[in-house]
Amino acid sequence: MQIRSFEWFTGSEAWFERAVNDGDENPLGGLAEVLGEISPIEDFSGSMSLSFSDPRFDEVKASVEECKDKDMTYAAPLFVTAEFVNNNTGEIKSQTVFMGDFPVMTDKGTFIINGTERVVVSQLVRSPGVYYDQAIDKSTDKDVFSVKIIPSRGAWLEFDVDKRDTVGVRIDRKRRQPVTVLLKALGWTTEQIRERFSFSETLLATLEKDSTAGTDEALLDIYRKLRPGEPPTKESAQTLLENLFFKDKRYDLAKVGRYKINKKLGIDLPYETGTLTEEDIVTTIEYLVRLHAGEETMQPGETEVPVETDDIDHFGNRRLRTVGELIQNQIRVGLSRMERVVRERMTTQDVEAITPQTLINIRPVVAAIREFFGTSQLSQFMDQNNPLSGLTHKRRLSALGPGGLSRERAGMDVRDVHPSHYGRMCPIETPEGPNIGLIGSLCSYGRVNPFGFIETPYRKVVDGRVTDEVHYLTADEEDRYVKAQANAPLNEDGTFAEEGVLGRRKGGEVELIDPQDIDYMDVSPRQMVSVATGMIPFLEHDDANRALMGANMQRQAVPLLQASSPLVGTGVELTAAVDAGDVVVAEQAGVVEELSADMITVMHDDGKRKTYGLYKFRRTNAGTCFNHRPVVTEGDRVEQGQVLADGPSTEDGEMALGKNLLVAVMPWEGHNYEDAIVISQRLVQDDVLTSIHIEEHEIDARDTKLGAEEITRDIPNVSEDVLADLDERGIIRIGAEVRDGDILVGKVTPKGETELTPEERLLRAIFGEKAREVRDTSLKVPHGETGKVIGIRVFSREEDDELPPGVNELVRVYVAKKSKVQDGDKLAGRHGNKGVVGKILPTEDMPFLPDGTPVDVVLNTHGVPRRMNIGQILELHLGWLASQGWKVEGSPEWASQLPEDLLDVEPGTNTATPVFDGAREAELMGLLSSTKPNRDGERMVGEDGKATLLDGRSGEPFPYPVAVGYMYMLKLHHMVDDKIHARSTGPYSMITQQPLGGKAQFGGQRFGEMECWAMQAYGAAYTLQELLTIKSDDVLGRVKVYEAVVKGENMPSPGIPESFKVLLKELQSLCLNVEVLSSDGAAIEMRDSDDEDLERAAANLGINLSRNEAPSADEIVQG
Repeated sequence: MQIRSFEWFTGSEAWFERAVNDGDENPLGGLAEVLGEISPIEDFSGSMSLSFSDPRFDEVKASVEECKDKDMTYAAPLFVTAEFVNNNTGEIKSQTVFMGDFPVMTDKGTFIINGTERVVVSQLVRSPGVYYDQAIDKSTDKDVFSVKIIPSRGAWLEFDVDKRDTVGVRIDRKRRQPVTVLLKALGWTTEQIRERFSFSETLLATLEKDSTAGTDEALLDIYRKLRPGEPPTKESAQTLLENLFFKDKRYDLAKVGRYKINKKLGIDLPYETGTLTEEDIVTTIEYLVRLHAGEETMQPGETEVPVETDDIDHFGNRRLRTVGELIQNQIRVGLSRMERVVRERMTTQDVEAITPQTLINIRPVVAAIREFFGTSQLSQFMDQNNPLSGLTHKRRLSALGPGGLSRERAGMDVRDVHPSHYGRMCPIETPEGPNIGLIGSLCSYGRVNPFGFIETPYRKVVDGRVTDEVHYLTADEEDRYVKAQANAPLNEDGTFAEEGVLGRRKGGEVELIDPQDIDYMDVSPRQMVSVATGMIPFLEHDDANRALMGANMQRQAVPLLQASSPLVGTGVELTAAVDAGDVVVAEQAGVVEELSADMITVMHDDGKRKTYGLYKFRRTNAGTCFNHRPVVTEGDRVEQGQVLADGPSTEDGEMALGKNLLVAVMPWEGHNYEDAIVISQRLVQDDVLTSIHIEEHEIDARDTKLGAEEITRDIPNVSEDVLADLDERGIIRIGAEVRDGDILVGKVTPKGETELTPEERLLRAIFGEKAREVRDTSLKVPHGETGKVIGIRVFSREEDDELPPGVNELVRVYVAKKSKVQDGDKLAGRHGNKGVVGKILPTEDMPFLPDGTPVDVVLNTHGVPRRMNIGQILELHLGWLASQGWKVEGSPEWASQLPEDLLDVEPGTNTATPVFDGAREAELMGLLSSTKPNRDGERMVGEDGKATLLDGRSGEPFPYPVAVGYMYMLKLHHMVDDKIHARSTGPYSMITQQPLGGKAQFGGQRFGEMECWAMQAYGAAYTLQELLTIKSDDVLGRVKVYEAVVKGENMPSPGIPESFKVLLKELQSLCLNVEVLSSDGAAIEMRDSDDEDLERAAANLGINLSRNEAPSADEIVQG
């Protein structure tokens, strides 16, 4: 979807071939289209013109790797042919003009902007076209009909029939006028109107009430409404109306708008007609009055069209703006800004000396593109938590963004699931919270047609027989047919096995239908769900709300140290992993020649060698670890499209987001109450749920007013022990174990001139120079982080690296942390069954099976019934079956639908239960009674899926059988280490002098208004006083208290809080004279605290009061 759209935009060869094959005789790419629209740019007199054509891209400047490494944009230079024509002399000057570096899409469908990977999300917008609406008038209870003609850009035109049965028009959302005024303004006489609309009493009655006489008066009347306060003339009125709807500079329906209008009104105009025509307007009015009169069809031209209102939430009326179109719109804005500059330069420059190059200023175009990729709501930082999250991000559909809806304005109707979403937008995968229903995901088989409408595939049914012919239908085409579902039983010749087939008619109504009346059949049961939802086994047994959580939580799973594919899958794991693009795939068939940890060389069958590079322990956008592992060996034969190396969260080319764990469903001493989870120590010891997280720390040395900063090992007041792991440059060595507060890169910054002490004056007199005044501004490991240094990148101006202005050297340090599962981490299944690890039990204390196997996880039974996600229990049973294997004896009835190869299955075989077409309950029960015995010849789990578990602490059996089986559990990105936080001293807010809030600012816990009330209720006066003063914003008091604690002295009494002083200042700013009186009536002088004394005291005590902020603007602009 992403790549095809960008190919259309650039007009690449692959797209051109596809377009020609689809029957387009003269296909134009998106970029060429915009240049064609703007050309020619003429000066004000029409004597000169400039036109653009033939856009082409040069080679990309740097590889994807280099761009990520050096914070560059992955871009290619864009050139166009510009032609300047002097109409007076007929002279033509043609030049190839550079139009700026243009961001190019990588082969994975992403962009790299300033070194970070970004995705442009497709936008769901209302399609241009005509929309008929029906509302009920509150005062008379009559049906009121209206119609809007919505263009891609330009003024809206609205017609309506009001409660008095008069037909009115609004032009560009201004005041309403009788529709006959517009018709007269277009040059129609009263007789022509009578003749054309002789069938409609409503319109003739409107004509009677209309008092304007002739075209001129009608034009002036319209002009007064559109431009009140300006003197109307016939010419200006005529020009205004023409510019509004009939000139393609101001008005554009786009091809899709023309297509929709033609289809709705039964007109046959070419798609290139981007403006309105008189025929459009008159037919729109005719359709409206016929709709009002209650007619069901009309025939304006050759074809008969139904007369009905439109549903604006129908997917036939909502289209996608994909990447290519979004960029095209942005370039259109940039070019129109450039057009103004070109016009001005044409008039100011000497005609003889003009060349295309001197006229063109590419800055507006480059700025528009940069603005789009950098700041647009639709250009998003790519979600790279795992391969699935990246894939889903590229397939996301958003109704938000410029030209779309806003969260506040969007009502229930837009967010709701609509029957036309079937096979186009997933009804399940959408965020929880304010964006619910506004952001969706493309269905598994959906595709976008050239007009931007989403199509979904169906198999053609002829005379009750299903053929293999596949047709892609848009939502409004689909409404005309009757469809059967994909798992309707068929005979061998393709005819339906049952007399009544479940089918869908228009509007999504499902009923039993005669096979002869069926037109189409779904291609697959998972057609209606997205990729992430399609990876949930037994989805059909889950409540939709929980399935939504399950689909969203798979995207939050962190890649584990050792990936393992699910025992219970749905069959899409392989396709999803390959399509996500994080595995390495053979481009052509061949033989593996050479293999190492970081490359694979394949000799292709055509005799060419290809070396595939592998990533080792790279950091992703989400801070997770990206690592490739080869899955082939030297000498292996590989086919085209075969997986050569696994990426993160994949095993043997299959998506593997979590781990298969042995789960028992039972309460355990209340430790798994309210969704808590009890897990075994084995998961910690054997690194079962261990993940690697890589953090990037960056520091730069700049020029400041007082001199240049320096990266050095020579840091003042720091012991040699602290510097032990730094090299001679002052940068930490690779492989060093670091923890919070350790120095990663030593840096010193010049301090300002201060008053010299007598000793310093003596030194200066002896040595002739001042002992250098610098302060330590080293890069330290942030609070609460630990890990091992795995990479260092140094960029410096001396090495000719590109750096921001004012920066001399930049150092990046990568710290990797091995994160084992611990209390407080969040785990989840695939059915929305999420929970927090409440207790980690020694393996010997876990409940165990009669053969001594301890379970890994104990989930609470209360997590299932009211959440109605029974899929997790069925997954548990099938997981047990897959791990044990089974053999079906004889031919029982429940096994009648099982294919031959599923009657005898080895232990540890991965199984797939496709969405809406999976294993049935009877089959599961039958297979549970047919499982293969263990080495002692016993079956641990009965046919009800339950086993007699024994308590690991006492060895006694639990009093009731417990459901036991294998469930696929994910470790989510919400880890306790990232959330836990504590503060003793730290930074304070500038104005109120109160501690900052939040972990990122190393803030404190807020003791708010209600908490103060609680203290007052208990009469805890002293506790309350210290909370409001020395622990918060009594600036002097808090330093003195710290000093007293350090020195072991008694606590000083609290002073006056800073917030009280702020209140005084605010009152003084209102010109009020405020005096503070003591209890005996004496005035107290409120003097500001002496900052220097404070800072000196704080520095002596080793308190860090600085905030973790970017340098100030002054410091950046230096030099």
